[in-house]
Amino acid sequence: MALTGRTALLAALGSLPVGIWDAGWTGILAVNAPLAVACACDFALAAPVRRLSLTRSGDTSARLGDPADVTLTVTNPSRRPLRAHLRDAWPPSSWQPGTETEASRHDLAVPPGERRRITTRLRPTRRGDHQSDRVTIRSYGPLGLFSRQGTHKVPWTVRVLPPFTSRKHLPSKLARLRELDGRTSVLTRGEGTEFDSLREYVPGDDTRSIDWRATARHASVAVRTWRPERDRHILLVLDTGRTSAGRVGDAPRLDASLDAALLLAALASRAGDRVDLLAYDRRVRALVQGRTARDVLPALVNAMATLEPELVETNARGLTATALRTAPRRSLIVLMTTLDAAPVEEGLLPVLPQLTQRHTVLVASVADPYIAHMATSRGDAEAVYEAASAAQAQTERHRTAEQLRRHGVTVVDATPDQLAPALADAYLALKAAGRL
Repeated sequence: MALTGRTALLAALGSLPVGIWDAGWTGILAVNAPLAVACACDFALAAPVRRLSLTRSGDTSARLGDPADVTLTVTNPSRRPLRAHLRDAWPPSSWQPGTETEASRHDLAVPPGERRRITTRLRPTRRGDHQSDRVTIRSYGPLGLFSRQGTHKVPWTVRVLPPFTSRKHLPSKLARLRELDGRTSVLTRGEGTEFDSLREYVPGDDTRSIDWRATARHASVAVRTWRPERDRHILLVLDTGRTSAGRVGDAPRLDASLDAALLLAALASRAGDRVDLLAYDRRVRALVQGRTARDVLPALVNAMATLEPELVETNARGLTATALRTAPRRSLIVLMTTLDAAPVEEGLLPVLPQLTQRHTVLVASVADPYIAHMATSRGDAEAVYEAASAAQAQTERHRTAEQLRRHGVTVVDATPDQLAPALADAYLALKAAGRL
C-alpha cells in the first residue's frame, strides 16, 4: 500500500488554514481525520492486486534489431473495478537506451469480472534469451488517494536471434553458384568434380573433355560437362575463446563470425552440401549435426543465439580432437578464429597437420578496419607512431596468414562487413576447383 501525490497535496493545502486560524491539535485533527477516513475508504474500494490473474502470449523469438511484442492479459475476478498503473519489467538490454520507462509502463482499467490485454514492445540490443522479471501493479481507489501494490511472476522468454545482415549478399552468391553449375569443363575441371551430362562440341571447348565413346555413337562430337561437387560435408567451427570477445567497431568479433557462418551455411545448403556447426573454447558450447537443407539454417540461428565469448584461452588440441570426431570423413572445415600471432603459433600451428592431412581447411578471421586507417595516419609525431604500430600489426598478421597457407590452408582475412561475402567467394572458388 502507498499514499499518492494527491493525498500529500490535500494534506499540504489543509495545513494552511490550520496554521492561520487554529495552530493546534484540534485544527490538525479537523483537517487530517477526514482525509484519513477518505484514504481508508479509497483503500477499501481499490481492487485487490493479489487476486488478479495474469497470463502472457506473443512473440517467442525475434532477430536482433527487430521488435518483439509480448501481450499480457490481466483478469480482474473481484467485484471492484481495477484502476491501475502497471510495470512490466524486463532486462535493460530489452529496449533501446532511454526508452525503458515509456515502453514498460502502462495505464490499466479493468471492469469487475473482465479482462484486458496490454502489449509490451521489446527492442532488444543483445542476442540471447531475454526473460521477463516481475509485473508490478499499483491499484488505485476511485478518489486516487491510496493504492494497493503487489507483484506477480509471469514467466516468458524471448530468444533474440542473430540479425543475419549478410543475407543481402545471398542472391548474388546464388547467381554465381548457378553460373558455376552451368560452366564448361575447362572452367570447372578438377579431380573432384562430378560428371553432369553430355552436349555437342562447340569451338573453344577443351579437347580433353571430348567423350570419344559417345562421339562414336553419334554423328557429332560430344563433350562432357561437369557440375560442382554435391553432398559434401562442411563443418563450421567457431572459436568462442577470449580472442572472439575483442570488439571491432560496436560489436565483438564473434558476431561478425556468426554472420559470415550463416551466409556460408545458406549458400552451401542451396548447393546441396551438408552443413554442421561446432562452437568450442575449452568445451563444446554448441553443436548442430545431421540437419536437412531445409532445417539447417533455423537450427544454426537458434544455436548461435545464446553464444557469447568466453574469457578463456581456447584449447586448440581439444578443438582439433572434437572437430575430427565431428567430421570423421573428408570435409571442408571452416575455422573462424583469430590471426593474432601468439594464439596461432602456440595453439593452432602445432595441431594443424592433424586437420590438413584429412580435411580441406579454411581459416576465416575478422580484421579491424581501424588498423588500416591508422596505417595511413600522418601529420604529427603521434600520428606517425600510430601508423608505424599499425604497419607492424599488419605485417605480423600477413606473416601469420602466410604460415597457414604454407600448410595448405586457405585464409580469408576481412573486415566485419566484408568477411561474409569474402568467405562465400572462397567457398565457391574451392568448389569450382574441385577441392571439397
